[in-house]
Amino acid sequence: MSGRARARSRGRARGQDTAGPGVSKSQEPVPPPAPAGTELVGRGRQKGAPGAFSTDALLQISAGFQQIKLGERGGHRRDFNDFGVNTRQLMEHVKDSKCGTSGSPIQLTANFYRILSRPQWVLYQYHVDFKPPMESRRLRTALLYRHAEVIGDARTFDGALLILPRRLHCKETVLYSETKSGEKVLITVTLTNELPPTSPVCIQFYNILFKRVLRLLEMQQIGRNYYNPKNPLNIPEHNLTIWPGYSTTILQYESSIMLCTDVSHKVLRSETVLDFMVNLRQKCGNQRFPDACAKELIGLIVLTKYNNKTYRIDDIAWDHTPKNTFTRGDADISFMNYYKTQYGLDITDVNQVLLVSHVKKRTGPGGGPPLGPAMLIPELCYLTGLTDKMRSDFTIMRDLSENTRLSPDKRISRLSGFIEDICGNAGVQEELKKWGIGFDNHLLNLSARVLAPERIFQGPRSYDYNPMSGDWSREMRGIPIISSPPLNDWIMFSTRRNSNEAQSLLQTLGKVSGPLGLRLQRAVMVEYEDHQESLLRALKQNVGPTTQMVVVVLPSNRKDKYDSVKKYLCVDCPTPSQCVLSRTLSRPQALMTVATKIALQMSCKMGGELWSVEIPLKQLMIVGIDCYHDISAGKRSIGAMVASLNQSMSRWYSKCVLQHKGQELMDGLKMAFTGALKDYLKFNNCLPSRIIVYRDGVGDGQLHSVVNFEISQILESIKSLGQDYNPKVSVVVVKKRISSRFFAMINDKVSNPPPGTVIDTEVTRPEWYDFFIVSQAVRCGSVSPTHYNVVYDTSGLKPDHMQRLTYKLCHMYYNWQGLIRVPAPCQYAHKLAFLVGQSIHREPNIKLDNYLFYL
Repeated sequence: MSGRARARSRGRARGQDTAGPGVSKSQEPVPPPAPAGTELVGRGRQKGAPGAFSTDALLQISAGFQQIKLGERGGHRRDFNDFGVNTRQLMEHVKDSKCGTSGSPIQLTANFYRILSRPQWVLYQYHVDFKPPMESRRLRTALLYRHAEVIGDARTFDGALLILPRRLHCKETVLYSETKSGEKVLITVTLTNELPPTSPVCIQFYNILFKRVLRLLEMQQIGRNYYNPKNPLNIPEHNLTIWPGYSTTILQYESSIMLCTDVSHKVLRSETVLDFMVNLRQKCGNQRFPDACAKELIGLIVLTKYNNKTYRIDDIAWDHTPKNTFTRGDADISFMNYYKTQYGLDITDVNQVLLVSHVKKRTGPGGGPPLGPAMLIPELCYLTGLTDKMRSDFTIMRDLSENTRLSPDKRISRLSGFIEDICGNAGVQEELKKWGIGFDNHLLNLSARVLAPERIFQGPRSYDYNPMSGDWSREMRGIPIISSPPLNDWIMFSTRRNSNEAQSLLQTLGKVSGPLGLRLQRAVMVEYEDHQESLLRALKQNVGPTTQMVVVVLPSNRKDKYDSVKKYLCVDCPTPSQCVLSRTLSRPQALMTVATKIALQMSCKMGGELWSVEIPLKQLMIVGIDCYHDISAGKRSIGAMVASLNQSMSRWYSKCVLQHKGQELMDGLKMAFTGALKDYLKFNNCLPSRIIVYRDGVGDGQLHSVVNFEISQILESIKSLGQDYNPKVSVVVVKKRISSRFFAMINDKVSNPPPGTVIDTEVTRPEWYDFFIVSQAVRCGSVSPTHYNVVYDTSGLKPDHMQRLTYKLCHMYYNWQGLIRVPAPCQYAHKLAFLVGQSIHREPNIKLDNYLFYL
């Protein structure tokens, strides 16, 4: 689960029981109970005069739906994908058609189901007024819902706004109710709006309604997805449990409203937090246990299975045990008694300390103030996710992948079973029938195109590669690369214990460098003691201003040693460096392959050029932008920008900007962009006439900010170089975290689409200039496409040219001899931001700006 998802999971509005015992409640008075037989929803203030539906309005589904503010969902939830951002209307060249033409046709199946609704389907929005005014939303809801014979059973009411699937007889309907105390209440229901199926409010309503469908299927929400706890996949040898589930989104696509659903999995560890604490105490002893426990647990996400909620551990209450009490209603109750009466759970260890989670009240896009600390019982909390040790265990990851990396045919089977459950569940069908909604029972079929494979140019030769594998590591062997500076002054560091591996690497580098066209002099060998201070001292004593490259053989993958090397050589003494683990060099049969990759990386980091593809556009600058959130440095954000400097896209300018806490958009973009243009001018004696920016790392809800904030910085940077300079500019938002999946029938078998598959019909958005590209091949599982959304474009490039250029750039990442999922500048920007955020925590030295030192 991502940090953003964890934050949302923690910040979700919770009731008394789901928030965890011990959470202090708001001081708002509790409303009187509603009459028996009525449905109760949350509290709220009565709205003013009737008016059109606003995005700030609260919309709540009856029958147990959670409180959901549509303004928040449209602003920062992934569910609703930037409503209201219509970028296509400003681009004349794609108003009529945004489809490309090149490539061979292919028929695909996609993980989309059309929504079927009755003819002329609309929602009717009403404003409800109470006289005298009723402060309690519960009471208002109860009074209104008594009139089911008038408003019907299918209704949604948030305390002021009522949504119905049918129109009432009169524009203004007057109803009469009476409170328990006998007070007469006049209720006026006034029609304010008719909402067609394609309106943002209706689309959001569809999604809210579908959450209800998932609950009726007895699925549990964790984070943003829903999982089935009744059908777990157990891996007992690793103490892991996998809950199968689904991610779902309903949106308006090109020709119809459709449900996009994909298979999701939640990995849970079978051990409780108490088990973990007991094992940790045995390992480190009583004296070191408190510090070790806090270091290991604080920040982890746990699942409480009694209510299937996730919490972040923020602290440990060493002075609290289950015998402590908290106030519930008007009385005090112990934690032991609470769990016994509420959930029927017996707590066996009465002396265990309690965990603290600061539950936030969700009142807007940024959340709200903490409700208070929720006190959790370690015995009832299960750890989620995988530790770093688990991730490095090949056996665990293999066994996990067998259950989570579904092949195309298994994925389709799982999706088909999901829609069958929806269509075959009587309760679900009854709920959908109230609103006149149904779902198609088969996956969407659509037409796509497969672009021709690119020819790779390397030194004096060019060659083709196997398009189905998307890899040319074999084809490039024995062919000199385009260019590489001679490596005359370089140093290799190793411990005495790893000196044999270092010598073997040095000899093998000499063997592989000749055929690749690399000129390597013998390195100076330096030994260091196996601790961080000795390694740093050796670097300071031996690396000088003339040193071209530093290679460090590390005895283990301890992060502190790696970080100290990178921090010193990227900030204090700017020198390209290459770290390699000794165990990577310990297998003689693989040493030639390893040495070849290391030689290529060393060449890149010094400014070498490996291969290229044909880029027909002249005076073109490609820019990649990405962000990384640096948790260790106070959650600062690192914005990275990488820009091409030459025609063949083989030389790059790189710049990193450290931003404020948690900030996603690049404030320093203007400065970095201006620096890239000046470097391009210095490199080519002219400025680029065409600039294409690929912006990665943009979440749903942030598109509006990119369009209004970052693009203006780019245009201001261009203006700063002179009024006469007016290049053509395109900005493309790149998204990898999407639920869309595509499948092809190849040789009568359900398979992944081949690399180069472009999808620009049916499942794209009508208000955007967007397309999907499958640009990589995978050995197992289902391939993930990448979504491209051109949000600004004055270049006038045809959609076909934009798609083909994007695919070409997926060939140009020098750290992998094959196709990657995103254009090379995006991956370079990601690598730079990741290195700074993980290891350096400071801006790299400007002397490294023109080198791919972060590969």
